[in-house]
Amino acid sequence: MAPDFDVAIIGGGPAGSTTASYLARAGMSVVVFESETFPRPHVGESLVPATTPVLVEIGAIDKIDEAGFPKKYGASWSSSESRSIPTMGYQGLSHDWSAEVQFVERNQPGVDRDYTYHVDRGRFDAILLRHAQEQGATVFNGARVLDVDFDDRDAVRLTVRFGPHSTRFSARMVVDASGRQTMLGRKLKVKVNDPVFDQYAVHTWFDGLDRESLSPSTAMADHIFVHFLPIKDTWVWQIPITDTITSVGVVTQKQRFADAAADRDAFFWEFVSSRPELREALTKAERIRPFKAEGDYSYSMKQICGDRFVMIGDAARFVDPIFSSGVSVALNSARIASQDIIAAGKAGEYGKERFGTYEDKLRRAVKYWYEFISIYYRLNVLFTAFVQDPRYRIDVLKMLQGDVYDGEEPKALAAMREVVTAVENDPDHLWHPYLGTLRAPTSAPSF
Repeated sequence: MAPDFDVAIIGGGPAGSTTASYLARAGMSVVVFESETFPRPHVGESLVPATTPVLVEIGAIDKIDEAGFPKKYGASWSSSESRSIPTMGYQGLSHDWSAEVQFVERNQPGVDRDYTYHVDRGRFDAILLRHAQEQGATVFNGARVLDVDFDDRDAVRLTVRFGPHSTRFSARMVVDASGRQTMLGRKLKVKVNDPVFDQYAVHTWFDGLDRESLSPSTAMADHIFVHFLPIKDTWVWQIPITDTITSVGVVTQKQRFADAAADRDAFFWEFVSSRPELREALTKAERIRPFKAEGDYSYSMKQICGDRFVMIGDAARFVDPIFSSGVSVALNSARIASQDIIAAGKAGEYGKERFGTYEDKLRRAVKYWYEFISIYYRLNVLFTAFVQDPRYRIDVLKMLQGDVYDGEEPKALAAMREVVTAVENDPDHLWHPYLGTLRAPTSAPSF
């Protein structure tokens, strides 16, 4: 008996819905099982330009344009560093070690505009899931996948719960896009918590935040902002959601939250208070959502594909999202995996070797992201030296645009790697006191 579907997708977030759109447009029969009912709140609200080509390819870009999300033209960093840091020959540095970039500074293949978006993930994700349905995918909301059984050689069998009842479905293969639930990762026991990035976030939305008061210029007020706090390895994100609503979150090491023995409200305000100007601006605004926590920040999988399955997006790998990489990795992993899945469908063979191109491309891209973020945390405020210096600026911007899928190591990585090594190995180096404390091991997993 033939399976119910060619492909079953666990999860209807950006990774799952994008995969469903690609596969349905290619003529494959696809089902998406989403455990929640959209729209629903979700963290990860700022996009990077690397999402644009994917949205164009699946035919969803016009719907995103029409949604009226705030346009994101660049990114900015602010610092409270008051010490006079030696510039060490780096060019273009500001006295307060702040920095900013504009996407328009670099042409990106496949990107036809100088902006991307800040998005309300509840609305954004719902648009993409509805679009997948319009492309021909079957979508079930409120459908939780309880188990995936690979024992039958002819079909993967899924047990799905709808309210109090469970139903069985079958498919030729399964795509795990379950996000941080990591459904297959847990089932197959291949999930590995990151040995370094044990970060923790407390976040909320504010209405009426005066963004211009926290920006060096009106033109940059709607950038995504990373505000360095004078606490090691700790920062605050500031992301416009609408003309008046702003997402704000504190990110630090998980152990600090445990040591503080405070509730989320007290924890948030204690850390924000280390930047008085930030606290003042936030207290003048109205908090319109409860504080929410995000843990389990970084992890990898020992494998992301096998016979009749692939893992994509957060279900495959999650790296600290300081550079807004989450949705970009979700969409681009869906794009690359879909190419292999479509080819497998045409061949009628869904063995692990069919997904080798996907595995190789994602391994390389995420490895670069991981090292970039590792070095970023180690450099701490010193990172702005590379943003501002014209020798490295464009290559850093390439990374910030999410343009990491061509297989080439970004040139700025080598330069930053050399600087970190030199400063770490010389306790008398003038930059040594400014280093962050997080240090990724050289054997860190690429998945």
